[in-house]
Amino acid sequence: MKREIARIKKIIIKVGSSSLCNQNGEIDKEKILNIALQISKLKKQGYIVVLVSSGAIAAGMGALHLKSKPSTIPEKQALAAIGQAQLMQIYEEIFHIFHLDCAQVLLNHGDFDDRKRLLNLSNTMHALMDYGVIPIVNENDALAVDEIKVGDNDTLSALLVPVVDADLLILVSDIDGLYTSHPGKNPDAKLLKYVECVTDEIKQMAGEPSSSLGTGGMMTKIKAAQIVNDYGRDMVIINGGKENSILHVFDNEEGTWFNGHSGKNLNARLHWIAYRSNAKGTVVLDDGAVLAIEEQRKSLLAKGVIDVSGHFLMGQVIDLVDQQGKKIAKGISNYSSDEIKLIMGHDSQDIESILHYKDYDEVIHANNMVVLGGESHG
Repeated sequence: MKREIARIKKIIIKVGSSSLCNQNGEIDKEKILNIALQISKLKKQGYIVVLVSSGAIAAGMGALHLKSKPSTIPEKQALAAIGQAQLMQIYEEIFHIFHLDCAQVLLNHGDFDDRKRLLNLSNTMHALMDYGVIPIVNENDALAVDEIKVGDNDTLSALLVPVVDADLLILVSDIDGLYTSHPGKNPDAKLLKYVECVTDEIKQMAGEPSSSLGTGGMMTKIKAAQIVNDYGRDMVIINGGKENSILHVFDNEEGTWFNGHSGKNLNARLHWIAYRSNAKGTVVLDDGAVLAIEEQRKSLLAKGVIDVSGHFLMGQVIDLVDQQGKKIAKGISNYSSDEIKLIMGHDSQDIESILHYKDYDEVIHANNMVVLGGESHG
């Protein structure tokens, strides 16, 4: 299959720690220079580029001459705060060689989850790109705890695709791409040049995390591919250790290309529900409601709800699960958790007599729901 490159104008390039550091885990300026050189060539060719860069903790370790990564969260956060400043200084110096300006953007999951903050983020990113500046994005590790973390920059860069309306995500890693099985364990493992669709079989090929420096193994890259492809955009995994590998993605040579034309092609709102929002609660559905939603893409009615957990308000995103706890869908609720507890199991025509008002017949309208096929996409 050929890579469709004619329509690609806006690119996100994600660079992992292993592609920025030497064998000792210290920031390697020569590697950053090589990346900046390729980005400058892309800019000259008319492409708009956003860079997602790991490496803050590694830079912090280098600044303090630490030999090993500390184990406690506050120490890692302190290193990230020190290292982020160091990292940006290096990027500024090197991009300056190519007469390019860059800007720092630090994010957490809440910036995607809250619609208002998401709009502000989108406006800021577009303003930076309009100025011709290269936004350099990283997770705000100095403040990140598990509850607000995206968790890894593969996922962060994938979540950015709809925000900046990127056409292609390039994941620069320390591996050539996706193999049919682990190349270190199986000599017959073959590199896949093209993936038409992220299937269960593709996910099984991902195996276990491989890179010792970063947080993201192949599984996080496959998850990123699904997020990007479901928005109708392409993704490619390449080996940053190969010469000019970023530039070579356009000539059908480098890495594994994930086709963006066979995913769900969700619009921005449904994509936000599926991937960029944190569910604020859960409703349990009876078998009839599960069937209506999965097979017929019907709206959720109060009659089909048998239990409610969590505290949420009208207009917030919630998970829909079956009686075995398998996640069926995510959607925007028309009623609060307290209201659903009162109306669950009842017909829509009874809602007004129970609540003394009725704004909607449905608990969640089909247009505000994404069916997940039983997989955890949260």
